[in-house]
Amino acid sequence: MDRQQEFVLRTIEERDVRFVRLWFTDVVGSLKSVALAPAEVEGAFEEGLGFDGSSIEGLARVFESDMLAQPDPATFQILPWRGETEATSRMFCDILTPDGEPSTADPRNVLKRNLAKAADMGFTCYTHPEIEFYLLKSQQPGPDGSPVPVDEGGYFDHVPGGVAQDFRRTAVTMLESVGISVEFSHHEAGPGQNEIDLRYADALQTADNIMTFRTVIKEVALQQGTYATFMPKPFTAHPGSGMHTHFSLFEGDTNAFYEAGAEFQLSETARQFIAGILKHAPEFTAVTNQFVNSYKRLWGGGEAPSYLSWGHNNRSALVRVPLYKPGKGQSARIEYRGIDSAANPYLAYAVLLGAGLKGIEEGYQLPAAAEDDIWSLSSAERRAMGHDPLPASLHDAIRTMEDSELMPQILGEQVFEHFLRNKRAEWQDYRLQVTPYELQRNLGIL
Repeated sequence: MDRQQEFVLRTIEERDVRFVRLWFTDVVGSLKSVALAPAEVEGAFEEGLGFDGSSIEGLARVFESDMLAQPDPATFQILPWRGETEATSRMFCDILTPDGEPSTADPRNVLKRNLAKAADMGFTCYTHPEIEFYLLKSQQPGPDGSPVPVDEGGYFDHVPGGVAQDFRRTAVTMLESVGISVEFSHHEAGPGQNEIDLRYADALQTADNIMTFRTVIKEVALQQGTYATFMPKPFTAHPGSGMHTHFSLFEGDTNAFYEAGAEFQLSETARQFIAGILKHAPEFTAVTNQFVNSYKRLWGGGEAPSYLSWGHNNRSALVRVPLYKPGKGQSARIEYRGIDSAANPYLAYAVLLGAGLKGIEEGYQLPAAAEDDIWSLSSAERRAMGHDPLPASLHDAIRTMEDSELMPQILGEQVFEHFLRNKRAEWQDYRLQVTPYELQRNLGIL
């Protein structure tokens, strides 16, 4: 037994932990949980916990349903919202096949596999997400059928006595108590919209942190009598909720994206990484924007990027190179702005990293940076500049992903097939719906 496992078992005993929750995700990033008695934890470390994988979206087919959940002791945390009496803890799990091999269908393993490829190329990947969400008065819509936000605040607004202010303070305190460092928190542009930025960490830890973050945010909202949603675009007239993520690759202690004196201080490695992301973005948009509603955000304005472009401090670009701070070469990074808050973070980071690494491997050339507001250009101007559009709907994104050679390599055939199957079913359900918009527009005149 290793040191981390011993620490977990000792803490369970000393803190009188009554329940140990084992967490993992399905193919679309829904959190799954099974509670383990403390006496069973040691056995789970050694042998894993058996469960029926065919009941979990995308994990296993019926004829190969037996799977094992093996807890990762490095992710052990006490859950503060459960209180001190009958303390509850959690650990993320790796999903294994019955013979102890990592499951190719486990989203966490997909990201680990791509991080291992980066390591083989000499790189460690660090990420820093900016997570937006809406705080609503309840899950129930108002009289007009729209959600009801908790306030009418705007970007960076300080709302005296505001619900969101108390909410953010409680949420940040709770996040830090489970080992998640927060860098910023503030009111975003939409009414009731908030943003909390997590401090940078390696990509696997960040993905685990995002799953915990969503749970903490929803728990704090429930405690305060409100409702938090990560739906990409709950309001027609207000901005959607993105999860802009900053990426950097390090070689040992050296930032591989930094080159003093180069344009925007960007190294050739960084330029090839961006080129890989831009070339393959249409193929992976179904993963970073995986719901029908995601495309209302991407094509609904409000600073959401819809075209393949990159720029220095250009907030309409899909990939942004943040302002360089003199003397801070270690902070050189790129920001991908397409991803929304409802993505499966394991798969989203895997496809972004995989596409960037492909750009480095193949030596992709980066086109010129976009200096204009891409939204203000005409279609002809965008075409002439090479700013091709991202997929306009989930259907388009599925079709583009189906034709990709790179996505099955990054995701593995099983996750690739299961993910597409799930998304095709969602599109089919959506396509059959008669919406309030159609009834209001057509029923009285047709």
